Amino acid sequence: MTSSNPPPTTALDEALQLFNLTTPFSRETLAQRYEEARRTWYPSRYAGLTNNPGKYMEMYKKGEAKTKEIQAAYQLLSTYLNTPNNN
Repeated sequence: MTSSNPPPTTALDEALQLFNLTTPFSRETLAQRYEEARRTWYPSRYAGLTNNPGKYMEMYKKGEAKTKEIQAAYQLLSTYLNTPNNN
């Protein structure tokens, strides 16, 4: 019995997916998508979307985690752009 598992994704693939980018991409496009994602997931803004005080901290922590993920993906993609033959 064979299973059709999808190919493993790399950190670069995940970063591209997070910002909805495909290669090649420009530094300007990356910066724009980064700012959009940062605004969307800014912890206090994201948590403020709920009127439920009990859920506020849960959403705040989710926003913090997503913001860290966005920052790491941005750093990875910036490094990718700085690598010769990738820009």
